[in-house]
This record gives sequence, structure tokens and C-alpha cells, in this order.
Amino acid sequence: MDFEDTPEEIAFRGRCRAWLEANAKPLDPSASARSALSEPEDLDSLAGAKAWQAKKFDEGWAVLTWPKEFGGQGLGRMEAIIWGQEEAKFDLPANLYIIGHGMLGPTIMAHGTEEQKERFVRDMARGSEIWCQLFSEPSAGSDLAGLRTSAVRDGDDWIINGQKIWSTGAQWSDWGMIVTRTDPNAPKHAGLTYFILDMRSPGVEARPIKQINGASGFNEVFFTDVRVSDKNRLGAVGEGWKVALTTLMNERVAIGAGSGSGAFRKLLDVARVSRRNGRPAIEDAGVRQKLADFFITSKGLQYTGYRTLSALLRGTTPGPEGSIGKAVGAPMTQQMAAFAMELQGPTGALVEESVVPEDGFWQELYLGTPGMRIAGGTDEILRNIIAERVLGLPPEIRVDKGVAFRDIPTGSAG
Repeated sequence: MDFEDTPEEIAFRGRCRAWLEANAKPLDPSASARSALSEPEDLDSLAGAKAWQAKKFDEGWAVLTWPKEFGGQGLGRMEAIIWGQEEAKFDLPANLYIIGHGMLGPTIMAHGTEEQKERFVRDMARGSEIWCQLFSEPSAGSDLAGLRTSAVRDGDDWIINGQKIWSTGAQWSDWGMIVTRTDPNAPKHAGLTYFILDMRSPGVEARPIKQINGASGFNEVFFTDVRVSDKNRLGAVGEGWKVALTTLMNERVAIGAGSGSGAFRKLLDVARVSRRNGRPAIEDAGVRQKLADFFITSKGLQYTGYRTLSALLRGTTPGPEGSIGKAVGAPMTQQMAAFAMELQGPTGALVEESVVPEDGFWQELYLGTPGMRIAGGTDEILRNIIAERVLGLPPEIRVDKGVAFRDIPTGSAG
């Protein structure tokens, strides 16, 4: 893979930069870029995010890789990456669309009916409707296929009851995609069905979860006799796991492709300004060794991401190797944040932005990263995927294989 821009990519980058400079304010060099999915502070910031997405859509800069009939530009992955690199240099509203654009839109395009594509995809691209993902459940833990939220057929509708958790952005979403159990007599992977759900439906209640970093982006969502039309079923009855895998493969690429290089550069700055034994910390052999370890891991992630990108540029769909980025990158980011706070000395234990260096960037990162180690699959699930589907190692023993879901033991026999 050639890492330098081609003449065509140079020209495209110039057009991206020119449009952004004409329509947005450059990011303060000392400021930290927003995370992949940001939380709006109030209704005004929510409106600002929608207005920015609509402007991009109207002027041809939204969902660049999507087909033109769905509001995209039909461009390649490289153009989308170039746009993302340039957009990251500007002070922009909260990004509320990575779930819809990165995961759910591709799922509808892959499995939806023509009516579903016509109804949902362009509005999703323009940002007039915000989407969330309703997968994880308290009782299922890391095993998505162990979910218990039920959907029971009632004429042309389905009645949904149950609970989801860790649903990012559910409190401000218009629509969600939900995986439910429609046949408890089938093995757990075979009895699932996938639906598009109106989040304003009677019986839907989203409760934001106060997180350790002070944010409330995650939610627990309760469903009490929620009625969903069969027209909003995505894929065939009993094939929800197949549809969910499309979402998950896209999710792990969308949130797991970061190399941590931006955080590493900031960590270098901390090591340069911090003191250890009366000298700059970066001159300490132990600090330098730790920095070298982080740098090597960051570069490994970067080039692994390039390999995934090369496959995508050849037209292949995201595969299990997309799990590597998040399985390695999220723990490394948390370790980098912990090391930065150690270098900061006593102030590293504080969270007050007016006192802590860099407005508490590292403290926020350290407290927020555990959530990223859950989102898109826990560390343990991702390691299993890599071991079994990438390295070809023997799979874990599954005593529930072929067993009806209702017959799988739960809890202890006391």
C-alpha cells in the first residue's frame, strides 16, 4: 500500500480543506479533538449537530462512500478517510451519527427491503433522524446471542418486552435497531429476529446511566408491550443473528480503526514538560522504554488498520480482523492515560479541569476508556474472535450448541 496521496487524492484533500475552511472554524491547536461519538450538552447543541450534518449532506460532503441513490457520493474508502482527517482539524458540533452512518445504514442497505431503504436511508444520511443500537442486555453479559428481550407475533405486528443496556445515545435517538428473541424453542443463535424500532413508541423508556467520567452517553432502555409493525422487520424471521453480524462487523471497523497516534503525541508532550528526579521525564530511561512500547503498539495498530483498509479498497466486506484494532487499541489507550497521570504527579489524581493540566484530558480519557472496552464487544469476546476466526485456533467448548434456548440452564441449582 502506498501511504502517500496520489495526485487525485491531493486534489480531493484540497477541496475538502477549502470547503471546511469556508464553513467551519479551525480547531484550536491546543484543544483536544472530539471523540468518535460525542455527547450533546443541551438541545441547542443537538440542533447544531443536525444542522451541520444537513449542511454537509446538501453540499455533497456526507456519507461519501454510500451509493448516490442513498444520498452518498459513491466515492471510495480513501476519500472518506481523507475527509475524516481534514474534518478532525475543525471545531465542529457533537458527532451523533457514527452509529447510524457507520453501522446501521450499511445494515439496512445489505438486508433491508426497497421500502425500508427508501424510507430510512436518506434521512439517516442527512441527519434529520438519529439512530441507536439496541443489542446488549444485563442478563446476557458478553454473549449477545444469550439475549432475552422477546418479540411475539400479533397479527401484522410484534409485541416487544425486555431490557437493553449500554445503548449509546438512546435518549436523543429517533430510531433504533433491536435484536429480539422470537423463538425460545430454537437454539440461541437461530431464534433471533432483527427490527427497526421507533424510539418514540409507547412503552419505550430510555434511562441515561451516569458514568464515572460524569457523562451520560450510555443508557438502559426498557420495553413494555411495545408494538412494532412487521414491515419494520429487517431480514427474515429467525435470521436476526445473520443481520446482527453485519452490524457488528461494521461496528468494529468504525470504532476500532484508531491507531492511538494522536494520544501518543500528546503523551510525548506530557513526558517533555513533566519532571522526574529534577530533570525532564523524557530523559528517564524507564519513561523512554514505556514510550517506546506505546509507540510500537501504536504503529502495529496503524499498519494493521492499513491492511484492513487495503481489503476494503478491494471491495471486500469487513471481516473478523476488524476486532484487532479495538481489542488492542482500547486497553492501550487506557494504559497511556494511566501513565500520563503518573507523569503528572499529584495533579494526576485530580479531575478539576481548572487545576489539572490540559483541562483534564488524560483523566477524562482514563475514566471514559473502560466504556470503549465494552462497546462493540468486550476484550474477551474480541480475543475469542481473533483466536478462532483469524488464527484458526480450536474454538471454545460450547455445551449449549443445538440446545433450545429455553432449555439452557441459568444461574445455579443452589
